[in-house]
Amino acid sequence: MDALPARKLRCAMVGGGRGAFIGAVHRHAMALDAQIELVAGALSSQADKARASGRDIGLADDRNHGSWQALLAHELSLPAEQRIDFVCIVTPNHVHHEVARAFADAGIHVVCDKPLVHTSAQADELVRIARERGIVFGVTYNYIGYPMVRQAREMVRAGAIGAVRKVVVEYHQGWLARPVEGEGNPQAVWRTDPARSGIAGAMGDIGSHAENLVATVTGLRVESLCADLGSVVAGRVLDDDASLLLRFEGGARGVLLASQIAVGAENDLRLRVFGSEGTLDWRQEDPNTLVHASIDGPRRLLTRGSPWLSEAARRASRLPVGHPEGFLEAFANVYLGIAADIRARQAGQAPAAREYADVADGARGVRFIEATVASAASDRKWTTLA
Repeated sequence: MDALPARKLRCAMVGGGRGAFIGAVHRHAMALDAQIELVAGALSSQADKARASGRDIGLADDRNHGSWQALLAHELSLPAEQRIDFVCIVTPNHVHHEVARAFADAGIHVVCDKPLVHTSAQADELVRIARERGIVFGVTYNYIGYPMVRQAREMVRAGAIGAVRKVVVEYHQGWLARPVEGEGNPQAVWRTDPARSGIAGAMGDIGSHAENLVATVTGLRVESLCADLGSVVAGRVLDDDASLLLRFEGGARGVLLASQIAVGAENDLRLRVFGSEGTLDWRQEDPNTLVHASIDGPRRLLTRGSPWLSEAARRASRLPVGHPEGFLEAFANVYLGIAADIRARQAGQAPAAREYADVADGARGVRFIEATVASAASDRKWTTLA
């Protein structure tokens, strides 16, 4: 680990209060490497709950707000040297756009959970504002922070498996196999509600992760797709199961499966990349290993922390080989990349190679979701991505 910077970056959080899963994950991840401190927040859309949630985690009263509008106004009233360096948005999806636009337009760096927004028009607006204001805008596709995902990316770039011919990515969960939204599960309630989640269910929640993982590792972009979306559980409006055929620029083919009704599956994300000279196989539930099969040699099991891995993979590890690292460490790696970019901007320096998804990646993910829904609605016709 590099030496700590002179001061921690100051962060404010919007959303992520009492009862929220992902807010706590973000807070743990950003704190892991002692480079970021959470100093302000508006942790709920309900003012009383927001302030109570802020007290729970020790926010100072004068920076613990009942609304994100009050948070932004207060930060802009402070001297520049006392303001937050960035805002972290961990609300349900329908709130992302308004909050991100306001903070970005004020020149404040933004980190937003995925999927970025509801529509590609909203996404394109955020891309434009981020470029005009010259801000860092990260989108937390956290699985690309795993060391062995970065190892797979570097191996593809180096030609270790030859030309990519086919990609199979699967993301299976079982937590929505029953209508738990009707039982008061707060995560299920908003994720199955089109007004809050957007036009897609499983595809927006986990299918977007799968698309970003493929794009990051292979460098390939989806040219067209054919999608079959289903709402398996009776009464559910949004998709809870999805099967896609993919065609990539350059001729490679792919399959994407995303399901939240797969009984027995927990968080089973798997990526296989088949090339002309070999194959790579990685699973999120066994994240410290990567299988490499060569066309003219034995299968190899590469392990996290090993000295013969790529620099990018070694840099993403904190512990010696044999000590498991997992979800929070991968999330923290995303925050390290964002923090490095923010510090470079503040110092007037060119950033290093980007190690996180930015607003343009988030916008591509929104267009991917829209194309998937359009294909399914057209009776599974091949749909070209805009």
